[in-house]
Amino acid sequence: MVEKLISFSLRNRFLVLLFAAGVFAYGIYSVKSSKIDAIPDLSENQVIVFTEWMGRSPQIIEDQITYPLVTNLQGIPKVKYVRANSMFGMSFIYIIFEDNVDVYWARSRVLERLSTVGNSLPEGVTPTMGPDGTGVGHVLWYTLEAQGMDLGEQRAIQDWYIKFALQNVPGVSEIASFGGFQKQYQINVDPNKLLYYKVSLAEVMQSIKSNNNEAGGRKFEMSGIGYIIKTTGYLKSIQEMENLAVRTQASIPVRIKDVATVQMSGESRLGIFDYNGEGETVGGIVVLRYGENADEVIRKVKAKMSEVSKGLPEGMKFNIVYDRGELIEESISSIKHTLIEEMIVVSLIVIVFLFHWRSAVSIIIQIPITIAASFIVLNAFDISSNIMSLTGIALAIGVIVDNGIIMAENAYKNLAIRQAELTALRKKGTENA
Repeated sequence: MVEKLISFSLRNRFLVLLFAAGVFAYGIYSVKSSKIDAIPDLSENQVIVFTEWMGRSPQIIEDQITYPLVTNLQGIPKVKYVRANSMFGMSFIYIIFEDNVDVYWARSRVLERLSTVGNSLPEGVTPTMGPDGTGVGHVLWYTLEAQGMDLGEQRAIQDWYIKFALQNVPGVSEIASFGGFQKQYQINVDPNKLLYYKVSLAEVMQSIKSNNNEAGGRKFEMSGIGYIIKTTGYLKSIQEMENLAVRTQASIPVRIKDVATVQMSGESRLGIFDYNGEGETVGGIVVLRYGENADEVIRKVKAKMSEVSKGLPEGMKFNIVYDRGELIEESISSIKHTLIEEMIVVSLIVIVFLFHWRSAVSIIIQIPITIAASFIVLNAFDISSNIMSLTGIALAIGVIVDNGIIMAENAYKNLAIRQAELTALRKKGTENA
């Protein structure tokens, strides 16, 4: 088989060169379209289910949330195992699938199963799936620089403007906000006043809930014009909440402000985000979607940041504190220089070793063609160009030329032997003549 292949190649050198040129051209295209990252993603094929039930102990979370979910999620097809972690007010479940399972197929199976387990969970508890990212998906961290601006205002801008804009970038799975204060209305009830006015806490809660709503009416026509009646009752200020009536006693309404204090404050925090010891700050984390090109997504996020910056308040700007794009550029640049240096060194050694330029060229030309062809295989198996994969190519450069050197040396040896035999036959024929 090998002899036939060699014979065919020798007889059809133009076809072989044309095939090699086609492989090289397709390899160059694969190099340009290859996914680029600094490190390989070796994380497991998993789907995370997160459930929040604040104020409950880990044991209650384990018994009433984690255990029912784990028992129901274990029957999903192609699942290797299910891990769980219960903590104060929160439950995390990690469903590990087989490596060859498509991540979005796995997420749809988990979502399908979650829709059937709602009856086994406490009222008001809703499990949610985590983002379609991996453990190495944090490609960019940024903070907001705004001198003199309140942390609550910064967090509001981050949550209601910046986050929504950056999430529209293709390849971004999630923008995780951190730091600052999440604004909320807080009603601090005075128990003594509740007792004095004979009002229960449930009545206060019901009053706020029923008055913070919108009600629809009907449609009627007048003078040939149709009108739609509706009432808008959403609370918009502290004063509106203070003036809500809880109940009426002797024709006098008992308002929220009579039994409680209403204020705008921040949600309770379990920690703070400090930047370089200079004080608290607000920012976000860009999470890469599974299987996306990290380098391309980072460039698109930075371009989107430039657009978003035009709408920020005066004096506010982005401060990138972690950028994997720089690590990717440094890593790829280092490997590229190493590849070029090795190609030059190997080429010089081949020329010196063979001392025949035509044989050396036939061997050296294998290096760029083989490297370009290797990217075709990387793309076929969806392997990104990272430190590990490119280092493997760099280490294999010496092996690439070994076969060519052996074949050239073997051909030279056989030609020398054949030349010696022909010379001996001519000499013998001359002597006989």
